Amino acid sequence: MNNLSRLAAAGAVAASSVLLLSGTAFAHVSVQPQGEAAKGGYATVNFKVPNERDNASTVKLEVTVPAEHPLSSVMPQPVPGWKAEVTKTKLAKPLTVHGKQITEAVSKITWTADGGKIAPGQFQQFPVSLGQLPEDADQLVFKALQTYDNKEIVRWIEEPKEGAAEPEHPAPVLTLSAATGDHHGGGASDAKSEEPAEAKGGEAEHGDDHATKAAADADGTDTTARVLGVLGIVVGAAGVAFGVLAGRRRSA
Repeated sequence: MNNLSRLAAAGAVAASSVLLLSGTAFAHVSVQPQGEAAKGGYATVNFKVPNERDNASTVKLEVTVPAEHPLSSVMPQPVPGWKAEVTKTKLAKPLTVHGKQITEAVSKITWTADGGKIAPGQFQQFPVSLGQLPEDADQLVFKALQTYDNKEIVRWIEEPKEGAAEPEHPAPVLTLSAATGDHHGGGASDAKSEEPAEAKGGEAEHGDDHATKAAADADGTDTTARVLGVLGIVVGAAGVAFGVLAGRRRSA
């Protein structure tokens, strides 16, 4: 029992340590896609902003869009209690998107509290539609500034390095998945393309089921007919025998 108690206590301590460490690791501004963010496609992402302070509320977030990979379309989704402002910059080299020349791109998105705030112990998500994502990059780094109502500014601008420890104030990093080929996120279109084959397979399966059922019904009907036929013969024979016996009794 003592050993079990010690093991339980050690497990509890280990679990608490993991929770504390994970809380520390994720208590920073981050970006995650809704679904996937495929190279060459479009995606909706969420900038997640937790409040790290016990005595102040977050009232502003500034996110810088990477200049080395300009995006032709950046559209923030309205968030109640917050005002979004999009800043555009002239491009040194115009982009060609769907046959059109794009001479400027979004360089920054700023959300300012407009009746809302991120209070201590809370977080807020800011959804943004992005595209067309680059085909020659594995990730996009969005540097962010988080402002509190006590005028403190936390700069989430340190780029994580592969193989190195996570920096104290890491910048949000969006990991890009392999290109899907349709340049529209892939999930819905792939599902649609597979649907006819699946539906066809389903119809074939149902056809086989119907055929099997029909065969079974036919076998059942045939068996029933045979049984009824045999019963008819037996009843007929019994009737004949009864008639013969009755005739003999009358004669006697």
